[in-house]
Amino acid sequence: MFTGLVQKVGVLKRLSRNGDGWSLTLAHEPWPDALELGESVAVQGACLTVTSVGDGVFTADLLDETLRRTALREVGEGARVNLERALAVGDRLGGHVVSGHVDECGTLAEIEDRGRDVAWRVGCSAGLARQTVMKGSVAIDGVSLTVSDLGDDWLEVNLIPHTLSSTSLGDRRVGDALNLEGDLLGKYVARLLGKETRGGVTEQLLAENGFV
Repeated sequence: MFTGLVQKVGVLKRLSRNGDGWSLTLAHEPWPDALELGESVAVQGACLTVTSVGDGVFTADLLDETLRRTALREVGEGARVNLERALAVGDRLGGHVVSGHVDECGTLAEIEDRGRDVAWRVGCSAGLARQTVMKGSVAIDGVSLTVSDLGDDWLEVNLIPHTLSSTSLGDRRVGDALNLEGDLLGKYVARLLGKETRGGVTEQLLAENGFV
């Protein structure tokens, strides 16, 4: 699990074919405690497993499915990418609960300057929009953001200068693909409310969905 608070911005060094999948190599400023083989790192919001570690560099393997379902396929060599290590017991949960499982690729449809800050309108599926609420959370390229407006197939977030300068979001332009992960709690609620039932949320309904 992750928080959506970016810890480092790395650089994509190489994306190459590796057997039946792909290999992604990233450079980064070293962490105080070194990365370990097998640990999870969110790269642009996608949870990947570290397969090799060097001095300020690590490699992770990707499936064809991962590239197909995420915007990593559009990240070129030399591009900056958001990095976050998985939560450890006792860590602060400063953003929101992020699984690192990208739901879909959205599109940056509009950028609007609003004084000090910038507003983004992001195109998304109707399904993800239904799982999203005003003032709720969404992860965009692995960054935890608050929803400031919402439509049937789009959402809006506001970004402060610090977020733009300290993450790869500052590199994004209109038309770019974005990794989107909806709020985990919203997904469960949407599934429950989507059931055909006259009794609303009942004990039986909760049990059928693993809550009891």
